[in-house]
Amino acid sequence: MDYSPLRTALADVVAIPVTPYDAEGAVDRAAYRALLRRLLDGGVKAVTPNGNTGEFYALTLEERRLVTELTVEEAAGRAAVLVGVGHDATTAVEAARHARAAGADMVMVHQPVHPYVAQDGWIDYHRTIAEAVPDLGVVPYLRNPLIEGAAIARLGEACPNVIGVKYAVHDATRFAAVARDAGLDRFVWVAGLAELYAPSYWAVGATGFTSGLANVAPNVSLNMLGALRAGDYPGAMKVWEQIRRFEDLRAERQSANNVTVVKEALAAMGLCRRDVRAPSKPLPEPRRAEVAAIVEGWSV
Repeated sequence: MDYSPLRTALADVVAIPVTPYDAEGAVDRAAYRALLRRLLDGGVKAVTPNGNTGEFYALTLEERRLVTELTVEEAAGRAAVLVGVGHDATTAVEAARHARAAGADMVMVHQPVHPYVAQDGWIDYHRTIAEAVPDLGVVPYLRNPLIEGAAIARLGEACPNVIGVKYAVHDATRFAAVARDAGLDRFVWVAGLAELYAPSYWAVGATGFTSGLANVAPNVSLNMLGALRAGDYPGAMKVWEQIRRFEDLRAERQSANNVTVVKEALAAMGLCRRDVRAPSKPLPEPRRAEVAAIVEGWSV
């Protein structure tokens, strides 16, 4: 297969849509579609339903399938759809096959949720998923700093459809080494820690980055992308300064409010409810006001 269109889609802003809920706590289909349209109209070319900002681990199997289907329907070819899959290998394979049947382009494989991860086992887990959907692009989501570039290279040799890596280790030096050991040009390297880490990761090999902030201000994320593509690091850092406090709030206490802050911003804009599911928690009132003030300053 020619995976070049999918590789191009990954080398961009990869937005992670939130999953809004209605007053009864169910997925709000209308709000979800409206938020997706806003991303697409804002110029986003790749979306990841069932990502962490979409509360993947708080959704039921049926809800994850619903979100997948809604995303493919709404995207309608306007953006590449990269569906988050995970849990045990059998569940991940079933989700990947459902994504394929729904019309998705790629799957992003969440980090294996297991206390004991061997490098060879990591390869086997991803290979099982990739081989089940050879016609889809596959992107491992790597948060484990102990997975070496050589392991990623071996996975790529076995599975041509593993075309990218979402790298989310808080260490740009480690990323630079892993990317080169795995194959800098073999994979599309996506900075998986979003805008605050994008400039440093871009400098050493990333060509795309993920974004939860894009739910709120897609133009801000795309402004950073444009600056990075132009090699305008001062320009990129101006965007960095603009969003720093917002992203710092999301990152507090090991990212406890990653989703909460984004939904609070959307609620302040009247786009969806602020509700999140446990173990996340809505912001206390003083922080709500701060988030609203930040977003108002962006003029979105």
